[in-house]
Amino acid sequence: MAPQRPDYFFPDPGLVERRIRLKPLYRGRAVSFHVDDIRLPNGRTATREYLHHHGAVGVLPFLDQDTVVLVRQYRYPVGEVTLEMPAGKLDPGENHLACIKRELREETGYTARRIRHLIDYWPTCAFSDELLRLYIADGLRPGQGAPDHDEFIEAVAVPFREALRLVWKGRIKDSKTIIALLAARPLV
Repeated sequence: MAPQRPDYFFPDPGLVERRIRLKPLYRGRAVSFHVDDIRLPNGRTATREYLHHHGAVGVLPFLDQDTVVLVRQYRYPVGEVTLEMPAGKLDPGENHLACIKRELREETGYTARRIRHLIDYWPTCAFSDELLRLYIADGLRPGQGAPDHDEFIEAVAVPFREALRLVWKGRIKDSKTIIALLAARPLV
C-alpha cells in the first residue's frame, strides 16, 4: 500500500491567526490598506499591515501555437515600459470570464473562440490578499481595441519561444506574465 500524502494545507490551529479588529486606513478605487489587530496562535496580539485587492485576471492569447499577443505599456511604479499579458482588475462581484473577455478586447482588439483556465496565484501573500486567475485563449479574431482613457498600450505579436527567452534574460519581469508563460509551456 502506497503511503498517504500529507495534507499540507489543513487549517492547523497552531498556525492560524485570528482577526480581533479590522482597521482600514485608506480605501481607493483599486486597493485599500489595512492595519488589523490579530491574535497569534500563542494568545499574544500583533498587527498585520496589508493591501486588500478585489483580484484580477490575465489572459495569454495565442495567435497560433507558436505566437502570443502581449502588450507594451509604461508602468509608473517601476518607471519602465513593460511587456505583459493582457490583464485587468475585477470589479467587486464581477465574473472572471466576463472580465477576461473585456480586457482581451480592450487591450488587444481580439476576441477568442476558446478561453481556458490556466492557474491561480497570490502575487504577494505576505502583504496582500490579491488573487490572480490566469487563462489562455486561442481562436483569436481581430477587432478594434478600446483601452481605458488613461491606458496607452500597444499589442504586439511575440513568438512564444522568444517570450520565454525574454523571461530567462530578465527582460520580462511581470510576475503574471512569467507564470503564465511557464505554466503554458507544456500545453503548447
